[in-house]
Amino acid sequence: MFSQFQYEAAMSLHISPSLIIAAQAVGAAAGNMVAIHNVVAASATVGLLGMEGATLRRTILPTIYYVLFCGIIVMAAIYIFGFQGPLA
Repeated sequence: MFSQFQYEAAMSLHISPSLIIAAQAVGAAAGNMVAIHNVVAASATVGLLGMEGATLRRTILPTIYYVLFCGIIVMAAIYIFGFQGPLA
């Protein structure tokens, strides 16, 4: 949904738009890990209705790890390795 905005921001900052758009997709997936409607749907599916808070508490640490690890990779690709990508 925001890929055009991310593309324009990356172009104005002179960094790889393809890498920034990929990072946006990773961030969207991380957001889905803790999205309340997904947690409620998953809890209802496996019979854990009413346990959404416990599910979110167990999910937050893997989500933080996922976001930090992917963010470090993107930052290293841009600022250490100078990745330009096919759209630069």
